[in-house]
Amino acid sequence: MITINKVYRQLFTKAWIWAYVGAVAVWLATIIFTQGQGAGQMLSAALSFATFSVIVGIGQMFVITLGPGNIDLSIPANITLAGVVAMKLMDSQNDLLMLGLLASLSSGFVVGVFNYGLIRVLKIPPIIATMSSSFLILSCAISYGRGLKIKPPEILADFTTIQFFGIPLLALGIIVLTIIMAIILHRTVFGLSICAIGQNPRAAKLAGIPVELIRFCTYLLCALLASLCGFLLAGFSGGASLNMGQEYLLASIAVVVIGGSSVAGGFSNLPGIWGAALFMFLLVTMLNTFGLSAGVRLMLTGIIIVAVITLSANNKMST
Repeated sequence: MITINKVYRQLFTKAWIWAYVGAVAVWLATIIFTQGQGAGQMLSAALSFATFSVIVGIGQMFVITLGPGNIDLSIPANITLAGVVAMKLMDSQNDLLMLGLLASLSSGFVVGVFNYGLIRVLKIPPIIATMSSSFLILSCAISYGRGLKIKPPEILADFTTIQFFGIPLLALGIIVLTIIMAIILHRTVFGLSICAIGQNPRAAKLAGIPVELIRFCTYLLCALLASLCGFLLAGFSGGASLNMGQEYLLASIAVVVIGGSSVAGGFSNLPGIWGAALFMFLLVTMLNTFGLSAGVRLMLTGIIIVAVITLSANNKMST
């Protein structure tokens, strides 16, 4: 009994665990309804699609950890621009793969610098600055990629879709990226400085932390991850489109909140991002499988998400 209680305290009092509990619950509900048909394929699909939400969710999480008001709303436009630039430069040629990746990351770098410039130089609140920049970024993508119908290089398409024993290779790569980002957040001066700024920016500044430099690097990191997502998503979906990043605005925020990170900043949960991304995909799959109307699906989605967030918040406050 002591061992069970100890395991409960160490595991189920973690804020991020409830995202995984929710994901398992909706998966079980779905396979019970389908009498076990397609259970494995559903998990493979969940890992594939959740991977892209995880990539942008990590970047958004770093920004939100900086504290109240910090958010990046330019992620969807950034994804689109990166995908369009990469596809047009590579022109379906395998030997231009690295050039396409470099071009995507370069576009993300420019977006990150531009976003922070609006925030720092023009003193525009981040939510307004990044929302405004998204219109400019998307306009660039539309102008540059007008009529774009180019397939990704075969190597990129294979990398983003190949599976080993039902586990996507891309998901394994992003799991490694998640571990690296966790080390950066919790074991480096950069990551610890982000948390310190999120908890008390004035105290962090008095402690000698270069607050504005850390903020700049954080917004830059978020933009680079969004551009990486655009590059990989274009390969996964068979090419770039002008609405390819649209669904990742709310997704990038939802996986952070559902994953147990604090929207007030200073406290983050990287493990929870994976659980939240899987939960979001499996929840939509479950409601679609049940054949419910669009209105009922939206209502139940909201109720279930609020329930998971509430459980996460209550357990985070008790730790």
